[in-house]
This record gives sequence, C-alpha cells and structure tokens, in this order.
Amino acid sequence: MIDLAARRPLVPAVRTVGLVAVAAVVLAVLSSSGSAETAGDAPPEWPTAVPSGTGDHWVDPASAGHPWGDAVDGILTFRGNPTRTFYGTGPLPTDPVRQWRYPDAAMCTESEVEQGDHSGTFNWCGTGWTGQPSVFERDGRTWVVFGAYDRGIHFVDAADGSDIIPTFFTGDIIKGSVTVDPDGFPLVYSGSRDNLMHIVAFDGDEPRELWTFDAASVDGLWNDDWDASPLVIDDHMFQVGENSWWFVWKLNRGYDTEGRVTVDPELVFQARGWDDELLDDLGDEQVSIESSIAISGDTAYFANSGGLVQGWDISGLRDGEDPERVFRFWTGDDTDATVVIDDEGFLYVASQHERFNDRAAEVGQIMKLDPSRPDDPLVWSVHDPDGKGVWATPAIHRDVLIVPTDGGRILAIDRATGEVRWDMFLRGPTWQSPVVVDDVLVQGDCRGGVLRGFDVSDTTVVPPQLWSVELGGCIESTPAAWNGQIFVGTRGGFVHAVGQREDEPLVSLPGGD
Repeated sequence: MIDLAARRPLVPAVRTVGLVAVAAVVLAVLSSSGSAETAGDAPPEWPTAVPSGTGDHWVDPASAGHPWGDAVDGILTFRGNPTRTFYGTGPLPTDPVRQWRYPDAAMCTESEVEQGDHSGTFNWCGTGWTGQPSVFERDGRTWVVFGAYDRGIHFVDAADGSDIIPTFFTGDIIKGSVTVDPDGFPLVYSGSRDNLMHIVAFDGDEPRELWTFDAASVDGLWNDDWDASPLVIDDHMFQVGENSWWFVWKLNRGYDTEGRVTVDPELVFQARGWDDELLDDLGDEQVSIESSIAISGDTAYFANSGGLVQGWDISGLRDGEDPERVFRFWTGDDTDATVVIDDEGFLYVASQHERFNDRAAEVGQIMKLDPSRPDDPLVWSVHDPDGKGVWATPAIHRDVLIVPTDGGRILAIDRATGEVRWDMFLRGPTWQSPVVVDDVLVQGDCRGGVLRGFDVSDTTVVPPQLWSVELGGCIESTPAAWNGQIFVGTRGGFVHAVGQREDEPLVSLPGGD
C-alpha cells in the first residue's frame, strides 16, 4: 500500500552563497531552453539520439535527457547516456501485464562476501542493484542484454524472452549494469565480482570473450568488484572500480579479415579515486567506487563510498594529456548513487546515511552542486527525514528531481529551489532508480515486489497511481522502458517483460521526457 497519510512537510537546507548563487537559481527558474521546465509548460518533443564522441567536447552538455549513440537505437548503459539522464522511450503500457519471465528456472548462485561482520557465503538470485538491462535494435529484433546473479551475461529476445545466443558466464555474480557499444560494434562491456572487467563480442552464434582486466593489478582499497557501468566514447572506455581507482582505455576497436569484431585496449590513464584528506576525515579506509562515471562537457564525475565527489578534466586526453582533478566536494558519507548532470552542468548527488558524522549532518543526503564554483558549490541540500539516505540514482523530470530513499519515501524536489514538492511512501527499501517516460514514473518496491506507474504530468501534486504489476521478489534493479515494454529483474530470480494487455490497444501519449 502507498502510505500518503504518513507524509510530513520537509524543508530544504538552502545555503546562502551570495549574489552569484542567487543569480544561478534565478537563471535556472527563468531558462526556457534548459531541461528545467515549469509544471505548466507543454511537454517537449521526443529527443533524437546524440552521436557518440563528436563535436567540440567529449559530451555535449545539451545531450542530457537524450539517447546516446546514433549508430545503435537503444538504451545502452546505466541511465542511458553519459550524463545518466535517459530512461527510455514510450509509449508505456496503460494496462500492463507480465508478458514473459526469463529464464525457466531462477538465476541463482553462491558468492562469498568479505565485509567484516557481514562476511560469509550467500545464495544470490535474480538481478540486483543496479542491474538495468541494455535494450537495443539489431538485425531486425530487439535485444535485451543484462548481467545477473547466476554469473551470466544474457542475450534475450524482447519479443518472447528466448535466448538469442547462449549465456556468457563470468567467474562470479554480476551486480551492475552492462554497457553495449554505442558505435555499432557488437560488444558488451561488463564487470563482475570475479575481479575482472570483461569485453564480450556477440557477433556470432556464441559470445566470445575478447579481453579482461584484473582489478587486482593496482593496489586498491576495499575489494576488487566492478559494480559500475562503463562509458564508451570516441573509442575510449571510462570505468571505475570498487578498488577505488578509475581508468581510461583506448579500445582500438575494429574487424579482422573474417569480419569478426576485435579490440586491442591500451590503458592510457589510471588514478586513485581517494586522497589522504578523505581518509583523515573519515578515520577509516572503507572506500570504494560503486557509482558509475558520468561525463558532461570535458569533465568526468564520480563519487565514492567515502562521500568524495570528484570532477576530472579530460579535455586533453585525446592528445596524450593526463586528466587533472578540477572539482572536489565531500558529502560526509557513502555515495553509491551515480552523479546526475543536467543540461546546464549542475550536479545532483545522493548519499547514504551510515557514518552519522558532522559533515553529513551539515550538508544532508540530497544535494545540488554547481561545479563552476568549486570553492563553494552547494546550491541546496535536503536531509532525509527518515535518516537512512539514498541508494537509488535520482531522475530528472521537468522541473523536479525524483529521489527514492532507503526508507521507502519517494521525494520530488524543486530543482531550482530545493523545496520538496511532494513525497509518498512505498514498501522500502526503494533502491531501484526511478524511470520517467511519457510523464509516467515507473517505480518498484522491495518487500512486495510490485512495479507501479504514477502520473507525474503535474509536478506540483502527489502523483496518482495509474497501474501496478506484481512480479515477486525485491525490485532493486532499474527498469528499462523501450517501445511499449518495460524490462526489469528482481531478487526473486527472474527478469520480466511487462507490456500492454493483448486485448487493449497501446496508445502513444503526446510529448515525452
């Protein structure tokens, strides 16, 4: 049940930062060309795909909200593009049912965890956090590609849930979201708990592993998992690891004389994702990078579990210049949610609340940052009133930021002012990152395993529920919405396709996100 009676007013902590900050807020409110529409504006036209790695910058800031890569039609990485702001295409089903469940038997395996009091060998089933499928068109069919807790990368036909090619198995579970090559090369990029970053080809009857990189090749912190979803731009792969390092490879993609895809990756940059100041402030070395890297303009951003948000200048990378850190902000606590970047370059950051230190009490758990003011970037912040913080990556929708919390609270925050417009409750924890397409918020819960759709066409009011589908199993994974279907995995062991009931027509709604 959605508990609306338990709602209580929230007040944002808006930091006073002088006339520059006031001007920035006013511009954000008045801008008619940016993505921060007012609630009464007409919905925008559906965006077209942006080519990968073209133009004056690595990533055009205006590409926020757009599909990525014009060579492949699809959702190709976690949150769809380098700014992590594309959630899929409509029309969404208005009377949805589960169309198929994959596979026939639950995807489960045992995996060892070494985390202090939580150490041990556990049985893992289905897909987890973040677990978003990549969905794309190839050879006249829609492919659904995802990693799962059975250690496999699966290649599934969206029409009926059948295997297109056999599963590729890694050495351990896959927790994160795979990335599919945006330039048309038949390649999937995926990390695994086997400590390896994998590049796998899918151009034949069976998948082929072309390359791996061992996280243990550097002296890192925490562990050697790979939870993040990499970005591929202009033949470069950008990736971060739970060992707290970040990396850039020149992929050198091509084809051999038999027409089979090839790669010959060259590591062109690697750096630690922490500094001594952070470890001193924390008083421990429990620092990993589980968020995915985000890029806008010529700056790559990521956050770590010590709460360090960083921006690195990559403008000279193509010319052999090493990236340099140009932005640093400390949230005080574990920040596993991926940094989200709007079309004006503002950053939206969400943190967990576990260390309960003075810094987290000061800046809250949900923040808007202005990296153009590196010495004083905090525009506004919101404290999670339930005190648990955020695992989900927020979604930008018109003039609000939609943020699910660990406690099951769903917040809509005014992007300009930091005011909480509305909140509502699902059965938490709500770790699934919200998906908004055609003015419909798609959000799953954990304890009930129910996927719901809400009407968010009016961002000023608590959204009414439009539909629900019970899938079974905690929904930690982020759904992918594509051309009338929604694909999502659960901890129940399966990936599900949700679509329109057969006897009901599928109607394309005007506008979109």
